Amino acid sequence: MSSEEESPPSSSPTMHFIGKKADIVKAGRVTQRVNGCRDVLVLYHQGQLYALDMLCYHTGGPLQNGDIEEFSGRLCIVCPWHKYKITLAEGEGLYQAVDDPTVRPLRTHWRSKGVKQRIHKVTEVSGDVYVTLNDSSEAIESDVYQTEKHRTVSINVQPKPKPKT
Repeated sequence: MSSEEESPPSSSPTMHFIGKKADIVKAGRVTQRVNGCRDVLVLYHQGQLYALDMLCYHTGGPLQNGDIEEFSGRLCIVCPWHKYKITLAEGEGLYQAVDDPTVRPLRTHWRSKGVKQRIHKVTEVSGDVYVTLNDSSEAIESDVYQTEKHRTVSINVQPKPKPKT
């Protein structure tokens, strides 16, 4: 979700401090375990702040390493593992559909698979950035990777840094 400017939090337990906007803008992306239970990626792109579950809904790929690209006018993060495209604003998975596979040349367009990645609300207050977790009871596929088991697995399968020669 894009960032919003609001009044300072008045003991609202749902807003979690992520960091200073200037630091996030400089870094481009930050990851944080929010409320001790959810690994969230907060990123700054083209003047907007976005927050989403850090691990890709498909197989838990590290979205903090994904590229930001535009598909049919929609900003997406592209999972570095399998190139799944996820809209930053809605968390929809996009795929390239073919109108009629028997007609050449093939005509393709981007379609939505529906919401696959949990998106969280970002709020900016006086230069501070907060995330409010999306606590919708509706299951979203990225929820699967918000367990200790999957966090450990995804850490263990990270590519090893190449030795400097």
